Amino acid sequence: MKKKLSALLCLALTAVISLNACTRLFSQDENDAFLKFTADLFRQEVSSSAITLHYTLKYPEKYGVENTPVTLGAYTADPTALSASCENTLAVLDSFRRQKLSRENRLTYDVLRSYLTESLHAVPFALYEEPLSPLTGVQSQLPILLSEYPFYSDEDIDSYLALISDVPEHFASLIAFEKEKSKAGLFMSSRCAQDIIEECSSFASMGDSHYLFSSFQERLETVPDLSKQQKEAYISQHQKLVNENIFPSYRKLSAAMAALKNTGKNQNGLCYYPNGKAYYEYIVRRDTGSSRSVSDLQDLTKSQMAEDLTAMQSVLIKSSKTGESSGGSTVKLTLENTDPLVILDSLKEKCSGDFPALPDVNIQVKQVQAEMEDYLSPAFFMVPAIDDTDDNVIYINEGHLPDDLTLYTTLAHEGYPGHLYQNVYYASTNPDPIRNLLDWGGYTEGWATYVEMISYYYSALDTQQAVLAQRNASVILGLYALADMGIHYDGWSLAETVSFFRNFGITDTQTIQDIYDLILGDPGNYLKYYIGYVEFLELKKTAIKKWGDSFTQERFHKAVLDTGPAPFEIVEKYALGE
Repeated sequence: MKKKLSALLCLALTAVISLNACTRLFSQDENDAFLKFTADLFRQEVSSSAITLHYTLKYPEKYGVENTPVTLGAYTADPTALSASCENTLAVLDSFRRQKLSRENRLTYDVLRSYLTESLHAVPFALYEEPLSPLTGVQSQLPILLSEYPFYSDEDIDSYLALISDVPEHFASLIAFEKEKSKAGLFMSSRCAQDIIEECSSFASMGDSHYLFSSFQERLETVPDLSKQQKEAYISQHQKLVNENIFPSYRKLSAAMAALKNTGKNQNGLCYYPNGKAYYEYIVRRDTGSSRSVSDLQDLTKSQMAEDLTAMQSVLIKSSKTGESSGGSTVKLTLENTDPLVILDSLKEKCSGDFPALPDVNIQVKQVQAEMEDYLSPAFFMVPAIDDTDDNVIYINEGHLPDDLTLYTTLAHEGYPGHLYQNVYYASTNPDPIRNLLDWGGYTEGWATYVEMISYYYSALDTQQAVLAQRNASVILGLYALADMGIHYDGWSLAETVSFFRNFGITDTQTIQDIYDLILGDPGNYLKYYIGYVEFLELKKTAIKKWGDSFTQERFHKAVLDTGPAPFEIVEKYALGE
């Protein structure tokens, strides 16, 4: 499983134009008025926290953003403010005459309206949300976000240190939120809680060897005109703040989770909670961007898996008839050079012609600290500021990359033509800034998974081996997707999940238990990858049928990339012709 790190705090849209402003003079050009509305909305939302702002903009003053509060924000179980802000913003949005907008502004209008509508669907489920999910939760993301917090000036250093000082209050609100979940009978399973307890304890025990310390010193070197004495003073202050704020906060969170561990009333899927099935349906829509029902997605998954298994069988039958060795179900790739930057350069060259050209950018590949390997994804891409996409960072987790083929396809997922390429290309199209705050996981992770599958054919594997390896990877993701829907929608028990995987040759009970717990703790996460990927395949089939002989890979890829992150209905509408 792979992920893309984005801003820590969820977007809570707030109406920045009062309802009285809906009576604006329509003699003003509709497009100018609409762009002013989205620009005001962007400024309001990107200023909601210092960490959101800093990861979105390098030069906030160019966007009219100033005096942002230095805070991580707080968790709340009260959905009233979110509901009111969404409703008010929708009212302003609906006051625009969509038919008078340009095609680009209609696209922004449609995506924003879909996002706001989906946010309203979330209101009744405020306490169902789980900020402490394994791998993608706050406890895992916050240290990475802090360790990569860019220093452009000494003011940024001061803001970073202030954020560290805010961690205890932020975690206090997080603990209070988890207590509210417990009171409502919505606390996580005891097994998931134990995983969080162990992760927090491990993090807090790392001491002076923690990567927060080394990364801070590295970033100080990027700030111009800092004297040796200033650097030493900052290092001393930073070490004191981390030891007094971050580590104790993780220990307190671990202790709080230990106290709540056995208060969960449900040790199985979401469908066993009151209205849990409806909540899962919301998660599926939100995380996949697909308008299909859960049952339809189950059918789509089974159909794609059948196609993959048939393709694998055809290769094996052909190999047996010709006497050639296909490598069986296990395919290995041996790279002459396993330097990630060399692999990324090769991938960039190989995807040329299938994808639109991309400007050269700087890439750093960093290793996840050994002590954190068990708690972080195999790899992740740090999304750069939208006004500075020249510098990009990919983290790889060697503890989850067992062979050269996995390294190769993982770098395709995170780099070229995956997340790095996707983000830099989209920024080059100069979209409305508000689009960058509207996250559609099915589109972003679906794209990265889709191109990861393509990368098998860019590797040094022969065609038959590539087919076997790629189709096998697709089938495994399909199994995880079916298990996600089975556990959370159909109510599979652990025993039923074990039986399901054993039907496909996965027999190790502990491995299945681990998968079950991961899916329990992060509902819908696997669907972002798999359903998003399959929706891109379905979209390509539609493009081939519609465009006929004029279809090319590059044309298709450019069309969906130009459209940008959105629900798939909107992507199809604009990429294949409004």
